[in-house]
Amino acid sequence: MPNWRDIWDIQFFSNSVAAWAIALAAFLFTFTVLPLVKRFMAARRRTWQEAGQTHPLAVELTALLVARTSRVFLWMLALWFASTLLYLPNRVDRIIYVVIVFSFWFQVGLWGMAAVRYAIERRGRRAGTTTTPAQSGSIDIIVFIAGLTIWTMAFLLALDNLGVQIKPLLTGLGIGGVAVALAVQSVLGDVLASMSIALDKPFGIGDSLAVDDIQGTVEHIGVKSTRLRSISGEQIILANADVLKARVRNYGRMRERRSAFRLNVVYDTPVEKLRAVPAAVRMVIEAQPQTRFDRCHFLAFGDWSLQFEVVYYVTVSDYRTYADLQQTINLGILESFAALGVEIAFVSHSLHTPPVKKQLSGS
Repeated sequence: MPNWRDIWDIQFFSNSVAAWAIALAAFLFTFTVLPLVKRFMAARRRTWQEAGQTHPLAVELTALLVARTSRVFLWMLALWFASTLLYLPNRVDRIIYVVIVFSFWFQVGLWGMAAVRYAIERRGRRAGTTTTPAQSGSIDIIVFIAGLTIWTMAFLLALDNLGVQIKPLLTGLGIGGVAVALAVQSVLGDVLASMSIALDKPFGIGDSLAVDDIQGTVEHIGVKSTRLRSISGEQIILANADVLKARVRNYGRMRERRSAFRLNVVYDTPVEKLRAVPAAVRMVIEAQPQTRFDRCHFLAFGDWSLQFEVVYYVTVSDYRTYADLQQTINLGILESFAALGVEIAFVSHSLHTPPVKKQLSGS
């Protein structure tokens, strides 16, 4: 009958069989329990989201970070825990330590990115809004800049944990950064402008913009440039810094559209008919949907007509709707004027020629 004590004491790679067995059990236990905890927290978080339940910030953030934990990190954590129970050569121990450090800071980077996205989503929920296509460009820019910062810090901290002196590295990066910044200052200006657009949100994807003499619809807001689809169909690419320097008219956020025009009436129109013009115009405009009448006044004696000024509002910003309504109103005014016997004035020119004297020829 075998002596189990002797078997447990057998040395294998400088460790007894018992030590290897304990390390294996610790590895399997860690690699089994931690994924189960992760799966449980992820399921609970999905249940909260489907039910629309809200919890304190610490609870929601903890559940999110556990759910976003990488399986590779859990495997490396189990390996590290098992290695602490064994005697390993310095070289092997150093390799495991390096892998663990990089795995840990990689996971910290993943947690940081998850926290940034959670903060953006939480802010949207508290504001009572959902992420729209118009906001997606701004969110992408914020996530990109946050990701660049988080991953840079994670890499530097990993090097610091491994004993690398990062102060000279930071000094070199600072000097090199200044040189690079001077060389690509226009690019950095566009990057900072993109961050300003993301935070201030002067426009979003789908908005109709007029940038100086350029007009088009925003298709993409990038880190360096903003792309517009012009009215004639071509794509216009503008540097973000140039967009912020220009005077931008955002028609996409127009709540209503103001329409003002003049009606020219002939001078010999009777006063009674002139008094009826404002009421007739008002009736035509108010008969149309999505309009709000403002005023119609006899304002001026023109050189060749009596001038009425008409102002009304279209309660939607769509230009096609405005054009259809203006066409219907114009036709309605013509019909109303015809019924009233009011004539539209137009410019006419008279040509006067001097009389021609006839010369009588003598007989």
